[in-house]
Amino acid sequence: MPEPSYWNLHETACKRGDFTYEDPDTGYIVFTRLGLLQRDRCCGAGCRHCPFEHDGVKLAARASKIQQAAWLTDMSVQSDAAISLLFWSGGKDSFLALRALQREGHRNIVLLTTFDARSRIIAQQEFTIDVVVEQATQLGVPLLGVPLHTGADYVDQIAAAVDLVPACERLCFGDLHLAHIRQWREKAFGDHPRMANMELIFPLWNADYDALLADLLASGATSIVSAVFPDLTQIDIGDVFDTDLLARLPDHIDPFGENGEFHTRIVLTPPPPKAD
Repeated sequence: MPEPSYWNLHETACKRGDFTYEDPDTGYIVFTRLGLLQRDRCCGAGCRHCPFEHDGVKLAARASKIQQAAWLTDMSVQSDAAISLLFWSGGKDSFLALRALQREGHRNIVLLTTFDARSRIIAQQEFTIDVVVEQATQLGVPLLGVPLHTGADYVDQIAAAVDLVPACERLCFGDLHLAHIRQWREKAFGDHPRMANMELIFPLWNADYDALLADLLASGATSIVSAVFPDLTQIDIGDVFDTDLLARLPDHIDPFGENGEFHTRIVLTPPPPKAD
């Protein structure tokens, strides 16, 4: 049997009422959330089990430090209006989903990004959370970060982020057409008591690829290949996702890489400098 993860050790320690436990990888003694609750406030060190929403961690340092769900940009949403929470990868599909939501009249949007708690890398996309913080800042859209821990339940970790957005009523995804992924989301979030009553929105579902590409080109943003399946030799990391790239793809490859053939990173055009 594999050794229990430190996340499971922490949960077991809390159930016993312990204030600390021993990290199995380092041998260090780590405070549980019960131990940290003995303090009056967040110490700002980015503790693994911080129960204070990392309030004391400076905003600029949160992307590199936080170990629990927390705001990574200034929160500037209307507190009295329903919030649409968009799962954001930093790639073309989530960017196009944001544009679709905005066209549909969603004005109170928050981005949510998950990343590996140790490497700080966003799964599949293969770039760090710092990239997404910059994207959100350029877009002017609030961003929640969720460090994912081995051994912890994925949906529970998402629920901890949702708790930071009390007015959240909708979960939004940039899925294009993979039915099994959509079905998994509908069941996983629909079965969770924190999110069971929320509306799940898929603004790009079965959208026409030509229309999506046209919208991407019209946006002024650039989509760069950030990861590619080793057998797909026709494209390379750093290539621009455009009509030329699509023309190089073999017939059996999904033009938008929906089956994981490749992934992208959105590069936003910086605003022009202000006149003197």
